[in-house]
Amino acid sequence: MRIVYYIMFFISPPFGNYLNLKNTISIKGSYTLEPRDGLLPQIIKTLRYSFKYGGWINKIGLRNPGIDYAIKNYKKGSHIVSIAILDKTEIPKILKKIPEDMDIELNISCPNIDKSMCTDGLNQFLNSKRDWCIIKLSPIINYNLIDNYYNQGFRQFHCSNTIPINEGGLSGKRIIKYNYNLINYINKKYDDTVIIAGGGINEIEILNIYKKLGANHFSASTVFFCPYRAMKLYKDYIKKYT
Repeated sequence: MRIVYYIMFFISPPFGNYLNLKNTISIKGSYTLEPRDGLLPQIIKTLRYSFKYGGWINKIGLRNPGIDYAIKNYKKGSHIVSIAILDKTEIPKILKKIPEDMDIELNISCPNIDKSMCTDGLNQFLNSKRDWCIIKLSPIINYNLIDNYYNQGFRQFHCSNTIPINEGGLSGKRIIKYNYNLINYINKKYDDTVIIAGGGINEIEILNIYKKLGANHFSASTVFFCPYRAMKLYKDYIKKYT
């Protein structure tokens, strides 16, 4: 697996499924081994802005058309495929299906499903043909698990996924304080890692703060609910970092 040194802007799901902007990489998914129906009804029922928490909440629960759909529509260099593994027995089946050079993000931390996600044996996805084999961390992950992933060979970490709350998964600025701690921990302990900071980035100042903390790349998603703010962020990124 190669380490990428330029500063990149990722568009995370769900907007990464639909948007492709110049000088960005879209992350599509998350995809499971088998299709999980009911995406649109679940979006309608659960996606909402919470003034109580100051962010977006959803309980979409990994509804998706399945990994075969992702493979059919994959183009190397065009995007990254987010994969969610619900059981360790799925790993060899997914490995048999996906191309060896498919760039992937392993989503180990979706809070909106009714079972724990698989976190063991994921190092089988590592190989020298992938430019990206990212682990997407939970904002409340046990740091021992980060050490475990590092010891398995992972060097690309995405900080971080949504915050698990009773109402579902919370996105937005509440994630920032968790990311501060995650980025600091990884940077101080492991100087050969690549960190993607995502969470609460709705203006260039937050992106700059993540950069000063030691993030190598950045990701955004919920800012695209506000197209004007998203386009301003995108233009500011292009102006400063490309």
